[in-house]
Amino acid sequence: MRCPYCHTTEDRVVDSRTSQEGRAVRRRRECLSCGRRFTTYEYVEERQLLVRKRDGSSQPFDRRKVEFSLRLPCAKRPISASDIEEMLNAVEDALLRLGLDEVPSERVGELVMEQLKARDHVAYVRYASVYRNFRDLDEFYDELQDLSAHRERLALKQNQVELPLDPT
Repeated sequence: MRCPYCHTTEDRVVDSRTSQEGRAVRRRRECLSCGRRFTTYEYVEERQLLVRKRDGSSQPFDRRKVEFSLRLPCAKRPISASDIEEMLNAVEDALLRLGLDEVPSERVGELVMEQLKARDHVAYVRYASVYRNFRDLDEFYDELQDLSAHRERLALKQNQVELPLDPT
């Protein structure tokens, strides 16, 4: 590794640790020539993930596009930038875990909707109304009913009390 101060390539690693949720390795290095310390990051070179569009064409996965599509429905909602980053990382991780070279754009949209549904129902409905391209009010109403039923199931699940096992 080339020292950013004296530009020699002789150094030693002082400390190593994982960084960015395990996506990188952070190394503190010390130059053997000038004695100064500097930090480097190592990343796994990942294969290029392609997204197959509805028209049949393919494009490289663009994290910025997914981020933009997440930010729009979250506008003026109690969702922080770190929440958006977490949702974005979850979508990207789920796509990579699929182990496919090419993923349908519909799958990307479904993953985004899953993240929004878990965080904020209004942002979810905003995204779903554009993504699913509701043709009439009935489709929109059906989606709202499904969301309401989902919320009721979650509330019931949270309010359930576990009964202790009777030791006798």
